[in-house]
Amino acid sequence: MADLQDELHTTVEVGELGPSAAWPDTEPLPSGTRLGGDTHLVAGSGVPDHAPATGPGADPLARARAFLAGTPVADGYSGLPWALRHLPWFDLELGESAVDTDLPRLREGHVGALFWSLHLPNGLAGDRAVGATLEQLDLVKTVIHAHPEGLRMTRGAGEIADARNCGRVAVVLGPAGAAALGDSLGILRSLHALGLRILTLAGASWASEAGLTRFGEEVLREMNRLGVLADLSGTSDATIGRALAASKAPVLFTRSAARTLRPHPSNLPDEVLVELGAAKGLCMVPLTAEQTGPSVRDVADHLDHVRALAGAECVGLSGTYDSGTAHPQDLADASCYPYLIAELITRGWSASDLALLTWGNVQRALRSADFTARAAQQRRQPSAAKIADLDG
Repeated sequence: MADLQDELHTTVEVGELGPSAAWPDTEPLPSGTRLGGDTHLVAGSGVPDHAPATGPGADPLARARAFLAGTPVADGYSGLPWALRHLPWFDLELGESAVDTDLPRLREGHVGALFWSLHLPNGLAGDRAVGATLEQLDLVKTVIHAHPEGLRMTRGAGEIADARNCGRVAVVLGPAGAAALGDSLGILRSLHALGLRILTLAGASWASEAGLTRFGEEVLREMNRLGVLADLSGTSDATIGRALAASKAPVLFTRSAARTLRPHPSNLPDEVLVELGAAKGLCMVPLTAEQTGPSVRDVADHLDHVRALAGAECVGLSGTYDSGTAHPQDLADASCYPYLIAELITRGWSASDLALLTWGNVQRALRSADFTARAAQQRRQPSAAKIADLDG
């Protein structure tokens, strides 16, 4: 087995945020926004050092909408591709009542980027899983091509910012399930060439209750070399611990909240949240009644808890719309993000922390993965390892 330590150490993002500003004094804008005059952005955050205030006496919902107009949401999980697969006809531009997500609701919710899940129903494996994933990719590209004024395919942080500045919702491909690889690193590279940026390790034979096998560690190394982020939601504690220690790029939990507040198996215990903060990973809290509770206040409680333990730079949002789950009150579809941000404003979240939550942390994770990949490609050739050779 190749030595996991024979890689570059995880890099620290250049231009980390300074101290958080008090909410009434600043109002963030997305990274890359063109500003007039001498206004400058705080490095890495998308927060201007001098920006108009909304006023402490303003209605929280109005303040939330004003905030999101400048700093949109990067939503970490959408089941829309699979939901659309079962519709005989749809038009996301006009609006589609059969799903939770369409362009009018994305605009109302101020969603600037969306991770489109390529997960498959349980039971698909081997060649069937690989084929179904390719069909999902084909559908996604067809949908984006049919809505050029609203959607744009993106591969990295720079393209996401460009799409947002052009008034499009940036689509990021992933997470896909580990079954889509067919235990082949060549298929992993092919999926990456088609745009895949996130792979969920749960459900793979090489990422089991016992942790990562030798082949699993090789998969993680190859993901780091390509710039594919590892999603650890639903994996075992042993897999989480090994992946946090071994990955040179940030790891994600695309659908995980705080287990202390809600004992769901995909939610994270406090000790993992602390480790995640030390590793500069990202916990994306899902807006589901099952994992976070029945109200918007319950979701905010989870966000408070994750921020307190992992840090403001390690918490994000995962709508999980169109994934077959029930959602908390006031968070029924993709238009409802302002209600959650309004709740956080009433709890005293600063503009800087909100900007990280909605937009900045996802951008940091993608930039870090790209930086790690460029460095790793100077040291490693594409892996030719086979699961039979490493795991027997």
